[in-house]
Amino acid sequence: MNRIKLHDKYFVPFISNEKINAAIDAVAVKINNDFKNREDIPLLLCVLNGSIMFTGELMQRLDFLCELTSIRLSSYQGTQSTGVTKQIMGLSTDITGRCVIIIEDIVDTGHTIVDLQKLLIEAGAGEVKVCTMLLKPSVYRQNVKLDYVAMEIDNRFIVGYGLDYDQLGRNFKDIYVLE
Repeated sequence: MNRIKLHDKYFVPFISNEKINAAIDAVAVKINNDFKNREDIPLLLCVLNGSIMFTGELMQRLDFLCELTSIRLSSYQGTQSTGVTKQIMGLSTDITGRCVIIIEDIVDTGHTIVDLQKLLIEAGAGEVKVCTMLLKPSVYRQNVKLDYVAMEIDNRFIVGYGLDYDQLGRNFKDIYVLE
């Protein structure tokens, strides 16, 4: 892990891939315990683009039947959250009466989670669970319960493992923090 440059900013190593994988292992155990005796087949909802890597790794560790779909939302410009969630690509799956597990890369202010939960309930979801790879607890002030949190971090701007800075940096297997 070395210092990297994305656009006009430098990032330094923050969380190794080994730590990320250990956190995914641990959160998968919790999810498997909650879903091991259920009859229904939950729908994993990958929030694009940032959650692709996390969703893929998590799915390989789940030992119950599940389906996968995606939605694409955006609330960031550069390094700042706009506070406004835009739907870039909507739901393409009927979720009426289904248990939907939102798979997020990171939850900070929580505006996206609130908006997404509302959208899913309005679309007829029977149950909504939230799973996030990363949580910034110092800035999360929403009433939506986060059912599964792999790791908590400080309120810092990060890239790698699906997370980007203006679309760059998602491909790194480790997570880097703004220098």
